[in-house]
Amino acid sequence: MPHVSPSADIAEQLPCWVPKEALAYLLHTETGQPIRALAREAGVHASTVLRQVRALEARREDILVDQGLSRLGRRVLAAEARAAQADPVVPSMDELSQEARRVLRLLCEPGAVLAVAAEMDKAVVVAESDDGGTVRRLVVDHAAAEAMALAGWIACDDPGRVSRYRITPTGRDALKRMVADAENRALGFSEAPATFDHAGLSRHRSYAVHPASRPRCQPTETPLTLLARRRDRSGRKFLSDDLVRAGERLREDYEMADIGSRKTESWDRFLTLVEAARSDHDGATAARARVLGALRDLGPGLGDVALRCCCHLEGLESAEKQMGWSARSGKVVLRIALQRLRRHYDRLGDGGALMG
Repeated sequence: MPHVSPSADIAEQLPCWVPKEALAYLLHTETGQPIRALAREAGVHASTVLRQVRALEARREDILVDQGLSRLGRRVLAAEARAAQADPVVPSMDELSQEARRVLRLLCEPGAVLAVAAEMDKAVVVAESDDGGTVRRLVVDHAAAEAMALAGWIACDDPGRVSRYRITPTGRDALKRMVADAENRALGFSEAPATFDHAGLSRHRSYAVHPASRPRCQPTETPLTLLARRRDRSGRKFLSDDLVRAGERLREDYEMADIGSRKTESWDRFLTLVEAARSDHDGATAARARVLGALRDLGPGLGDVALRCCCHLEGLESAEKQMGWSARSGKVVLRIALQRLRRHYDRLGDGGALMG
């Protein structure tokens, strides 16, 4: 059996977003491991690790970096003592990437900052209002804010009682990669487990190896809404807003109908099973009738792709494989299906507006 070093065992207890420089700092300051031992394990010169430790110590003037290192330090001590139940809350890689996309997007807006105070257990994204004041845009978990500061995605130029953090160039690059990764996963272009590795982070570090994870598509980031962000060669949106509303209307009716998961069913088999189902809930029965009417109007092929991508939130690449279509053809068929679906709702007189 291969020997596992104590530092590697401790590193396994930390989320993979923790930079290798921070890991070396924590192993040295919290567990007392010598600089030379850490350097041998990492395969670098001792002076390299020493510079990393000194740089992190200097950054502790930053309130988020200081509190983030303290939180991770408690996790390291808990791991060393095998007291996992005493671990502080530290965001996982998936949780951090999801929260970072929300925060960093807002910080890209002119005048937006992340405000942090020592006595506050939450951080707040604030922006300039039309009347010259400030308006609160988002409340951020303190642990996530600490992680973003440690990764170098946000920075504070003038720490004080209330520190104001702005997005860094590293943070902008990280946001682009996170958004692209999320879009590709939702659109089905990354069926294999996807890595998450960009500036400021080291997933495959020498102290420990963490398996890549594959976050699932969030409800607010469906294949349809992510495809709507793309533009054609002329710069126009690939999916217009009314087409997106039509697809979301179908999904809302599908969820209200309480049909259940039938992802393996084809269009005609799905209609047969739904028609045979019964419900005592009037609202669910009406929604089921609307779903059946829309899918019947679309017919086979168009109904299949609308059912898979709008209702089941299946990626386009997966839908293409399941239906035997050529690569990249699914998005064109989906747009045609949404155009037909929009006309269907137009005939009903509601233009495909959402029920809520």
